Amino acid sequence: MSLWNDFNDAQSNSNVIPKGTLAKVRLTLRPGGYDDPSQGWTGGYAKRGSTGSVYLDAEYTVLEGPYAKRKIWSLIGLYSPNGPNWANMGRSLVRGILNSSRGLSDKDNSPEAQARRRINGFADLDGLEFVARIDVGTDTNGEDKNEIKSAVMPDHRDYAPVMGHVAVPGIAPQMQPSATSAPQHQAPAATSQAQGHPAPASQPQQKPAAPGFSGRPSWAE
Repeated sequence: MSLWNDFNDAQSNSNVIPKGTLAKVRLTLRPGGYDDPSQGWTGGYAKRGSTGSVYLDAEYTVLEGPYAKRKIWSLIGLYSPNGPNWANMGRSLVRGILNSSRGLSDKDNSPEAQARRRINGFADLDGLEFVARIDVGTDTNGEDKNEIKSAVMPDHRDYAPVMGHVAVPGIAPQMQPSATSAPQHQAPAATSQAQGHPAPASQPQQKPAAPGFSGRPSWAE
């Protein structure tokens, strides 16, 4: 046992998950209180930064594996006054999340797949579970921090084991949602989508607006 007056041989306590790690995560949107119905931003989910940029404040909880219960905070861009890149990156990430969560190949452009890539509002994203590729970025202090910039699709060889689906050689994975795939606040429409059925046309009930977190995002220069 190490001596309590000599800590040279103590392990370093790093909070950063290695870059490129694949993990099953649950997305939780932390309300920011900003709405713009003309853009479809309702329910108080979006947040507007001091620079005028608009984004979703996303919290990802790792559900399984060696990093289970670890949380990652990252942003999903909706608008930037500097140009369309921020919003395009956000749209690409959301498309990937929907593909991963709902078992859709990114190459599937069938009417059914297109319908399942549509949402009625940001509430449909809140609580989705998918396979994320964990990245490493820097915070405002220049310290390493985990981020999520992409999702892993069902045609990736590691998708089925990470997502927890049953994989049989030569047969497509059985898309069986886990017991945690339908959060209690989620409307029945979102639950039916997770099980592979098209969503009804009715608008799901969104959560009331609530104050977002304080502090300047790392990308807001």
